Amino acid sequence: MKLHMPRFDQSRVLVVGDLMLDRYWHGNTSRVSPEAPVPVVDVKQIEDRPGGAGNVALNISALGSASVLAGLVGRDEAAGVLQQRLEAANILCQFQVSETHPTITKLRVISRHQQLLRLDFENPFAPEDAQALSQTALTALKDAKALVISDYAKGALQDPQPLIQAARAQGIAILVDPKGTDFRKYRGATLLTPNLHEFEAIVGKTTSEQDLVEKAQSMIHELELQALLVTRGEHGMSLIRPGEPEFHLPARAREVFDVTGAGDTVISVLAAALGAGDDLPNAVALANLAAGIVVGKLGTAAISAPELRRAVQREQGSERGAVTVEQLTLALEDARAHGERIVFTNGCFDIIHAGHVGYLEQARQLGDRLVVAVNSDASVTKLKGPGRPINPQDRRMKVLAGLEAVDWVVCFDDDTPEPLLDVLKPEVLVKGGDYDKKGVVGWEIVEAYGGEVKVLSFFDDCSTTAIVNKVLEKNNPQ
Repeated sequence: MKLHMPRFDQSRVLVVGDLMLDRYWHGNTSRVSPEAPVPVVDVKQIEDRPGGAGNVALNISALGSASVLAGLVGRDEAAGVLQQRLEAANILCQFQVSETHPTITKLRVISRHQQLLRLDFENPFAPEDAQALSQTALTALKDAKALVISDYAKGALQDPQPLIQAARAQGIAILVDPKGTDFRKYRGATLLTPNLHEFEAIVGKTTSEQDLVEKAQSMIHELELQALLVTRGEHGMSLIRPGEPEFHLPARAREVFDVTGAGDTVISVLAAALGAGDDLPNAVALANLAAGIVVGKLGTAAISAPELRRAVQREQGSERGAVTVEQLTLALEDARAHGERIVFTNGCFDIIHAGHVGYLEQARQLGDRLVVAVNSDASVTKLKGPGRPINPQDRRMKVLAGLEAVDWVVCFDDDTPEPLLDVLKPEVLVKGGDYDKKGVVGWEIVEAYGGEVKVLSFFDDCSTTAIVNKVLEKNNPQ
């Protein structure tokens, strides 16, 4: 299937669930303790990250969606740290403070990129705390376009039914990351995202793909769901919907470093995409790509929209090479998000020669990415006359795309590249010749928005016309 990036900025997601602080102590280990056969860690760095529902909210915000978080915390230092970290990421915090229970905290001791120990500080919250949180969430639900129920079985979601029914009445997507052995409390949700172990804890061991699908369909019917997404680790994930063929996606991770938070990433991308009006298969495919990125990182980590867009571009073959104007627009948006400077040049490039190669290498040195716009066949004929181009546009684009200096090649039908310059707005416009910048077509457009115009010298004795004339002379001696 052809993937696309949704308008995440048009999505607003409410996340309700178990909130926790993930605390990391980093240090070197060079000796064993004389007190016990355990390593001694010389702690050099302390890092605090929002975990659980907080990590879901962070992922949603990193994608560019509005993120609202409702969860339970204690009246303690950990709650203050959580709120500070979350609000710094533009997340609206709707915390319900418990006077009797502390904020859930998980402390991990890390040395040489390996987790040595985890210490959990937690007490499941009381029913009255969960009920108060439900009322807070119902109020926050009114402006949401999608709802995530992030259940870690810590007591925040003892009865999610009022929230699910309110979201159904509002007509928004309800996504649940479930826990426990009784999924009936999630009845009526749009989508459940259990991992295979969680799924089999409910339905029993699955013996085949067909068995998995049949048991998933039975769960969908029993719980009145619209779909079920079973995440399967190294076997990818499977989307099952009533009346639709199952949709299996392979795992995309090149190297698995840490699976912490991978489930949070999946449900975050799903919610942000569905909240932006995306269809479920595309949202699932995006979530699968995002999961492949996050397991290559240490600890809980948020996936940004530029990271995900680059993964989509790799999937579509538009990270480099010949692209459409639409693909190029997205690629340039991502490049600029990474602080890269775009250089643009154009021409017929009918017969690629040493002059072209040298010129393009010089152009590439003026920025971080080089775009080459190629005249279409009809445009070349109009400019150069009958018999040109010698090579059709697809061949010219393929040769240019194979040059190390070139990042993207795009074709245009107009007589000039001015319409492309209006759309792409490169930081640098480059042209080869022996004239000043005012002889470069489109210079006014580029300078009007603050770009630069550069003129480079052609290599001596190198031109397509000269090569064509030389061939004609040899074939037709006087």
